[in-house]
This record gives sequence, C-alpha cells and structure tokens, in this order.
Amino acid sequence: MKSINDLVASAKTVCDRYRAGRMERETVREWVLGLGAYPPPHGDRVREAAEWFRLHNREPVSEDIVLVDIDRLAAIAAP
Repeated sequence: MKSINDLVASAKTVCDRYRAGRMERETVREWVLGLGAYPPPHGDRVREAAEWFRLHNREPVSEDIVLVDIDRLAAIAAP
C-alpha cells in the first residue's frame, strides 16, 4: 500500500492519459487490478474500479464502457 497522495496523483495521471487516448485500456486495467489495499473512502473506490475492470475485460469495448472506465478512475482520485 502506497500513500493516499501517491494513489490520487497516479489515478489522476492515468485518468488523464486514458481520456486523451495516450494509454490503452488494457494497461489501465492492469494498473487498477494491481493496486493494493487502501483505507476508505479511496479503498472502496479502488475495489469498485477493480471489480468493474474484472467484469469488463474483453476488447473491443463500447464508448459507454470507456466513459464508465473514466468515471471509475476519476472516483479513485476524488477527495
């Protein structure tokens, strides 16, 4: 487990890169699934994102799925 500040900074960076098309979905998925345990509320959001990416792991994905991906990533970084 890294610090919450590191998690938030990383989540913002990953979200921004993914949104801009500079990061592939599979890389984002692996990043989310590789996150450790964090205390609430961030830990809850990490678990929700991990579950989302586990359930939606097939390519190609629709634009609607990508929008939810981005929402999940943004939620991790939210205060």
